[in-house]
Amino acid sequence: MQVITTDQMTILVKLQSIEIETDKIRKKLGDVAEKLKKLDDETQDFEQSISDTDTHLGVLKKEYRDNERDAEQNLSRVKKSEEKLRAVKTNKEYQSILKEIEDIKTLNSQIEDRMIESLDEIEAAEQSVMQKKADYDLLKDQISDEKGTIQRESEAGKARLTRLESDWKDISERIDPGLMKTYMAVRENRGTAVAAANNATCQGCNLNIPQQMYNELQRCDSLTFCPHCQRIIYWENSVE
Repeated sequence: MQVITTDQMTILVKLQSIEIETDKIRKKLGDVAEKLKKLDDETQDFEQSISDTDTHLGVLKKEYRDNERDAEQNLSRVKKSEEKLRAVKTNKEYQSILKEIEDIKTLNSQIEDRMIESLDEIEAAEQSVMQKKADYDLLKDQISDEKGTIQRESEAGKARLTRLESDWKDISERIDPGLMKTYMAVRENRGTAVAAANNATCQGCNLNIPQQMYNELQRCDSLTFCPHCQRIIYWENSVE
């Protein structure tokens, strides 16, 4: 049975708390690049949305100009047909030209309806572009703030990580080499090496330990392992 003092157990618990905090910080630092990329992707998606709406607006305006040109050409054709009416000599020819004029006017009426619809769509698209650009300006400011926060937290995390690594080195040197070797082996297998025991329950695996073992654990004089998870266990009240 390996003897262990309360001071040595306290150091082990402190060492493990440093390792747990260190792992959390490293995970957060590992997520920084992904978080920044996500913000950049959000910006690019918004920019693409504005570009798509601008492109659609350009198509609508081109369609309107094409219809406007067609309508003007049809009006010119109507005038020419009306001039031809003055020179007709037969009723058949007269009726033919009248029908031609009527067909052109009907076509123009349809074109004008499309133009009115296009104007409504153009107005809606212009408003959409304006709103999206306004929203984009707000988004840029928001994302800039978020990036600043992430970067500040990252720098603080790196500084804290440096201090923790230094603390870990200093504290680990105060542990008995044999105990340190045991601690590292358990940590390698279980992720965390040390767990408190309270009310005869291991807090590492939440399973009950034998009452006699729990009673002996309260003497705080020997290294004890949980019979279930094999972690080093200690009486919770013995370590602050």
